[in-house]
Amino acid sequence: MKNTHYESLGGEKSVRELVDRFYDLMDKKSDMTELRELHAPDLTEARKKLFMFLSGWLGGPSLYIEKYGHPRLRQRHISFVIGEIERDQWMSCIQQAMTDMNIESELKQILYDAFYKTADFMRNR
Repeated sequence: MKNTHYESLGGEKSVRELVDRFYDLMDKKSDMTELRELHAPDLTEARKKLFMFLSGWLGGPSLYIEKYGHPRLRQRHISFVIGEIERDQWMSCIQQAMTDMNIESELKQILYDAFYKTADFMRNR
């Protein structure tokens, strides 16, 4: 029996795949302009940090905390304008990434709900 979402998802390889698919979608889809503009032209560092964060957030290794300390998500993102458009674009990319990975529907819904709660919490406009 798998105990964490990290394990249920498939561990490190699957979390990396989710992060890479998310950023590939964000970078290539023309309707993600506002979200894409919040990121540096080179997404290497963003990919690394999201992978590290999601690893711990999903119940796997606390890579982000070990390297950077507590995530303090709102504080770290406060300088970025995050409204409903940015939240919805982020959610669209993560939902499509999960769909593309064929994540089992029950786990996908659990993760979607958790991602939405976090993404909505990040809004500052």
